[in-house]
Amino acid sequence: MTVLWGVVLAAGLLLTLSPWLWPPRPVAVRPERAGPIGRLLEESGYAHAPVGRVPAIGALLGALAGAAAWLATSLAVVAMLALLAGAAAPVVWLRARARRLRRSRRALWADVCDLLISSVRAGSSLPDAVSALAANGPPALRPAFAGFASDVAASGHFDSAALRLKAALGDPVADRIVETLRMARQVGGTELTGVLRALSASVRADAAVRAEVDARQSWIRGAAVVGVVAPWIVLLLLSLRPEGVAAYSSPEGVVVVLAGAAASVVAFRVMLWLGRLPEPQRWFS
Repeated sequence: MTVLWGVVLAAGLLLTLSPWLWPPRPVAVRPERAGPIGRLLEESGYAHAPVGRVPAIGALLGALAGAAAWLATSLAVVAMLALLAGAAAPVVWLRARARRLRRSRRALWADVCDLLISSVRAGSSLPDAVSALAANGPPALRPAFAGFASDVAASGHFDSAALRLKAALGDPVADRIVETLRMARQVGGTELTGVLRALSASVRADAAVRAEVDARQSWIRGAAVVGVVAPWIVLLLLSLRPEGVAAYSSPEGVVVVLAGAAASVVAFRVMLWLGRLPEPQRWFS
C-alpha cells in the first residue's frame, strides 16, 4: 500500500511540473495541399480532388492517344508523340482552366474588398465579415466562402479556416486578401479598411489593363493554334498513303518528325509568350 501511495504521489508531482518540464510547442498551421500538381488543382477549382488522379488520367489518355495514332498511321514516332501529348493533356487542360477561372474572377475581387470594408465598418468581426460573403458575395465565389463559414462554425479557428479558404479559391489576389485578413486578425490594427481599399483600386486597374491586352492580342493566340495544328493534319493525311508511311518510317523521316515536333512546341510557346501578359504568382500559397 505504501508503494502504491508513493507511485500516486510521484505521478501527481510529475503532472504538476509537466508544464515546465515539457512546455507545449506551437504547431504551425500548414496548408492541406503542397506540390505543383496540388497547387494546379487548387487554381483550377479542384482543390478537393486527389493528386494521384492527374497522373492516372494522363497515363490513360496517353495510352489511348498512342494506340489511336498507331492504328491510324502505323508510324512509331507519331504514336510516341501522341502518347506524350495525351499524357500531358490533363496538365495542359488544368492550366487552361486555371487561366479561365482567374480571368473570370479578376473583376470580382474588387467587389469582395468593398463588401469586406462595408462589413468591417458596420462593426462585424473578421470571421463574420468573411462568412457574410457566402450570402452577399459574388455568386461564383459563394461556395468557397460557404465552406469557410462552415469551418469557422465547426472549429472556431479563424487561421486554419482562412488557409482552407485560400486553397479553395486558388488565386493570387485571394491569397493577398486572405493574408491581409490573417495579419489583421493576429496583430490587430486600424488600417485594414485602408489596405483593402488600396487593394481594391489596384485590382480594378490591373483587370482593366489585362482585359485590354487580351482583346488586342487574341489574334496571336489564334494564329499560334492554327500554325501548330495545320502541319500535323498534313502529316496525318500523308501517312494514310503507303509511300508516306515508308518515307516517315525511315531514319530521315523520324528526324524530320521529331524536329517538327520540337519546332512546333518552341514556336507555340513563343507565340503564347508574345500574346499574353505574365500571370501573377501565388507568393502566399
